Amino acid sequence: MRSPDLPDHPDRLWRDPEPRRSYDVVIVGGGGHGLATAYHLARHHGITNVAVLEKGWLAGGNMARNTCIIRSNYLWDESSGIYEHALKLWEGLEEELGYPILFSQRGVLNLAHSLQDVRDSVRRVNANRLNGIDAEWLDPAQVAEVCPIVNTSPEVRYPVLGATYQPRAGIAKHDYVAWGYARAASDLGVDLIQNCEVTGFDVSDGKVTGVRTSRGRIAAGRVALCAAGHTSALAERAGFRLPLQSHPLQALVSELLEPVHPTVVMSNAVHVYVSQAHKGELVMGAGVDGYTGYGRRGAFHIIERQMSAALELFPIFARAHLLRTWAGIVDVSPDASPIMGLSPVDGLYLNCGWGTGGFKATPGVGSCFAHTIANDRPHPYNAPFTLERFTTGALVDEHGAAAVAH
Repeated sequence: MRSPDLPDHPDRLWRDPEPRRSYDVVIVGGGGHGLATAYHLARHHGITNVAVLEKGWLAGGNMARNTCIIRSNYLWDESSGIYEHALKLWEGLEEELGYPILFSQRGVLNLAHSLQDVRDSVRRVNANRLNGIDAEWLDPAQVAEVCPIVNTSPEVRYPVLGATYQPRAGIAKHDYVAWGYARAASDLGVDLIQNCEVTGFDVSDGKVTGVRTSRGRIAAGRVALCAAGHTSALAERAGFRLPLQSHPLQALVSELLEPVHPTVVMSNAVHVYVSQAHKGELVMGAGVDGYTGYGRRGAFHIIERQMSAALELFPIFARAHLLRTWAGIVDVSPDASPIMGLSPVDGLYLNCGWGTGGFKATPGVGSCFAHTIANDRPHPYNAPFTLERFTTGALVDEHGAAAVAH
């Protein structure tokens, strides 16, 4: 049922309210994670006095700047647990939200180009199977069957020796996902407030009591940070530091092409990944830029390397034209795994450090982070990813999974 105070605007999916003076929960960041968390708080925990504060427009940050790949074939039990939880939610998300998200389970190939790649890949397949995740090892002939346009010739510089394959993986339409969550959260009574930048926090006796914003002070019982690379800057305003580095990450798309690429192909050795979007453009990316910062410009030499790597794997695209490029800001923790849980400030909750894996985790983050906020303790799926692991040494090192952005 739609909220009774929703204006009768057929072209508007959610309400556009003025911020109230206080909320039970304030979520900082109106991207996929913030919107999904707000939805789950309202839908599954009955907490509807919630505001999502976004300094720009909803889903205008990393949610609008990712390449939409969804998979759960991570090596470690902790990582595969939360990503598989997310993938299962993806599989029913369109029905739950009542909104199209164009989730296409076309599978993901991770190519192996050396004997060490093969050993690491087979190890990951076996680990995935032990965790109940669909995973297969394919030889070069089987790779060619799944994706005939991949160059599997043994004569190239980086010959394809095989690949891991997750059939249930795929892509979704990122802005549709954000709009679906925003509409559903707004219908449940959540206030989505755009152009409202958080500039500071009110903390009394070690507990957060509100946020200071460009639109005035807002009192809050609990505050949740979902601001990706800018979470570290917000944490400093709350009085503590986070072990995060923020890097630009570039991606690009080609002109529109006829459907020719049936799956998603990733390669750490050649350092590129390529898929084909619903409209027909090729979507390509590689690793993060080496420097830290919040600029979204990127560097041309990264684009040049991406094109060279893409043509190594897909000679068929030699005459395709580059249409546009963009960059986002990724937040990377020391073990390349997320930080999600409580913070040193009572009532202030952290969700950050997702690096290049944030989009694929969106439904799982919403589910687990809402549980964490509602119950003041981590959900079992995000319990391994608390901030304390950097002092206890219980790291979840997923650098291998994040070697190429995805």
